[in-house]
Amino acid sequence: MILQRSIQSSNRAVGVGLHSSERVELTLHPAPPDHGIVFRRTDLPQPVSISLGPQSVVDTRMATTIGVDGARIHTVEHLLSACAGLGLDNLLIEVDAEEIPILDGSASSFVYLLQSAGVVEQPVPRRFVRVRKRVEVRVQDRDGEKWARLDPHDGFRLDFAIEFDHPAIDQTAQDFSFEFSMPAYVRDIARARTFGFMRDVDALREIGLAQGGSMENAIVMDESRILNQEGLRYDAEFVRHKMLDAIGDLYVIGHPILGAYSAYRSGHAVNNALLRALEADPDAYEVISFTDAAAAPAGFRASQRPAA
Repeated sequence: MILQRSIQSSNRAVGVGLHSSERVELTLHPAPPDHGIVFRRTDLPQPVSISLGPQSVVDTRMATTIGVDGARIHTVEHLLSACAGLGLDNLLIEVDAEEIPILDGSASSFVYLLQSAGVVEQPVPRRFVRVRKRVEVRVQDRDGEKWARLDPHDGFRLDFAIEFDHPAIDQTAQDFSFEFSMPAYVRDIARARTFGFMRDVDALREIGLAQGGSMENAIVMDESRILNQEGLRYDAEFVRHKMLDAIGDLYVIGHPILGAYSAYRSGHAVNNALLRALEADPDAYEVISFTDAAAAPAGFRASQRPAA
């Protein structure tokens, strides 16, 4: 049987919000079976809990923001990507501000926090969203077309292509393919950092975004080169980070997806529109469990052993 997972003990981190620059304390707590991943704002006069679902996404400008009844939590995608990568189903995530801390700009710090808390299996079958037919979203903007789709697939496969027309990015691979398994996620995806351009900083800060961005938590580029002295962590780190984001954005549906995700220039808005399109068509998906682990896709069977 493929089982649900949580963490064994609570763990805590302190950092700053990428967009707000506020100090944030993040605490990760174990949760019982069938609880799901729930975020909780503890700084409000009356604490507010926000459950996952495509409709819980209330803003997609430069990050994925979830909210309910006016309470919001920004930049959840990196932490959700880490949860997806480690196969976590049940977690209570408490924050004392309106944004998840950016930490190093990737998912690797969240992977470390979750593994340090101890990943444990729970005696309840894990539920998967299996794609049964193609669902696609296409958007036209001033820079051209962007799209994302989900197709049936026995596993979770991602194919992503970017196009930025920037010398530093053009020197790296701009497309990447990835067949999901937990070890492969930790090795090949989790350390890819978010990135930005110096030319955009002033404009973003004028609208209240990127207030906490720095070379400590992002790859930063001027008109022609990467400014970070250490350079890149991966070849194709740019497109790998977009894939990292997509894994987190798709996990907003609350369960791992069995299907093939393909995207060109997609971002948070298109990814959420894709989930909403999937959810809107009952014939496009089904929710299943695997009572026989041998019947599950190989990438999820390989993820069954909890991380040390």
